[in-house]
Amino acid sequence: MRFPPQWLDELRDRADIVQVVSRYVQLTPKGGRYWGLCPFHGEKTASFSVSPERQMYYCFGCHAGGSAITFVMEMEHVGFQDACKLLAEQVHMDVPQMERGGEDEASRSLKERIYEANKQCARLYHSQLWKPESAQILQYLYGRGLDDATIRKFGLGATMPGWDGATLELRKLGFTDDELVSAGISVRRDGKIYDMFRQRAIFPIIDAQGRVLGFGGRALGDAKPKYLNTGDTPIFNKRRGVFAANLLKKQRGLKRVILVEGYMDVVAMVQAGVPGVCATLGTALTIEQARLLKRYAPEVWVSYDGDAAGQHAILRALEIFEQEDMPAKVLDFPGGMDPDEYIRAYGPEAVEQIEPMDATAYRMKQEMGNHDLSTQEGRTAYAIACAKHLAKVKQPVELENYVKQLMMSTGFTREVLLAQIGRTEMIAQDKQAIYRRAARPLEEKNEGVDTETSAAEKQLILLLASGHVEPGVVSADDFITPERREVAEKLLGGMKPGVILEEIEDEGKRARIADLLQRDSGAAEDHLRMAGDCLRILHKKRIKEKIDELTQDLANQKGPQKRETLLQIQELTKQMQTGGRKE
Repeated sequence: MRFPPQWLDELRDRADIVQVVSRYVQLTPKGGRYWGLCPFHGEKTASFSVSPERQMYYCFGCHAGGSAITFVMEMEHVGFQDACKLLAEQVHMDVPQMERGGEDEASRSLKERIYEANKQCARLYHSQLWKPESAQILQYLYGRGLDDATIRKFGLGATMPGWDGATLELRKLGFTDDELVSAGISVRRDGKIYDMFRQRAIFPIIDAQGRVLGFGGRALGDAKPKYLNTGDTPIFNKRRGVFAANLLKKQRGLKRVILVEGYMDVVAMVQAGVPGVCATLGTALTIEQARLLKRYAPEVWVSYDGDAAGQHAILRALEIFEQEDMPAKVLDFPGGMDPDEYIRAYGPEAVEQIEPMDATAYRMKQEMGNHDLSTQEGRTAYAIACAKHLAKVKQPVELENYVKQLMMSTGFTREVLLAQIGRTEMIAQDKQAIYRRAARPLEEKNEGVDTETSAAEKQLILLLASGHVEPGVVSADDFITPERREVAEKLLGGMKPGVILEEIEDEGKRARIADLLQRDSGAAEDHLRMAGDCLRILHKKRIKEKIDELTQDLANQKGPQKRETLLQIQELTKQMQTGGRKE
């Protein structure tokens, strides 16, 4: 789904980034920019800048950068579409219908009806909780240590009496059976309509915008299944959301999110005063959920149940967070307890006393439980298993600590363990051990070009970003590195720097491009000369690459073909000597 491009262009023009950022950050003008304390990381000296000319922000501390839209996305923890809606409301623009192939007016209308049905159903469930016939469910919640304030904060509820209590009440409010079935509130079977949830405590699932997407129902006693969740609907997919997303959005400056397994774990920890807690929705962690959590905090602590299934789910979650380049640790409660049990046993203050384990330490702990270290065979298998995990450790100091632990646990020498891990040891002048990996290829270290060429490309990008050279002077084909060629192509196509950053999903790449686009292009009177100098450098670079290529070909050539190649090299060498120009 997307908004019409013309509408987005008008929104970007009307939503001045200085005014947008000023709603959240106190800005002071200085040197053609506006400066303030970065809202994305703690700092005492202003390193956060806003450029009205380029309609972008950039932090020199944490390297965050983007447009007015990406700023709202980060501050409000919402996606692109919702950020656009919030901005449109601020600048008094009507929001058009979103364009999407195959979705007609009827589909959009059904979604709105489902949102409304869920909201009314959540109110029914919550009011039902306080009625005499729901005393058992209310006592269950009290028995789990919840107070009335927490119950109201989460909008917890109880199902209606009978098989179709909620269905009948929502019919009275004007909802059709088809709408209720589409929402997952009701079920149609054998020609009959009845409630999806019966004799259960209800946990509304609310998104970051405060909309009720669906429900989780906890059965009392031995009824099965213990937890029942709304299935996929036109507005809800349990793979893409988390429980308590609405509370995460309200908490600014979170340093970490705690991801737990169950609804009650979230409720108990929030009541205990623990910030930034959420849960998956009855499924194992998904990539979509990991990407969602990256909006709220720079790190996540995983704290699933202490049983075997929960511990296995932690290992899988760590893999997913690594795939998404999000730092993750494990909050491992003692005795195999889950978070809710631990709080009820030891009190809320005990949670803050637990130090999270980093991913490698947790994996080594799990491997220890899988091997018998009293036998040589078990110690060998344990060392081999741990070496696979340690091969991923990047910091030499961390690796040193783990190697020492593994030496003590297995009895193997440092040299043997390092060989198994795949590292070689070097002794530095201060006698401290450091570890060497294979050298990275040139392209990874410096983008495959020398410093002079890289500087020329960067200067041309800045000249284009500031509008100081005409498009006919420079073309995208003048650039050698693919990343900068892509940026140049967009600038030549008329895109603003801030809009370019909107389209970059990879955080590392966005930080690199933001750092480049925020720079000064130099003195105004020198712009044309600077562009010419940069183009000559890049042209000479291409000529040199061609000469190198032809020189390599000579080894396999003879006769006329070799003479022709030598003439080409001679001509290209002349061009190099004349500054990259043909005579």
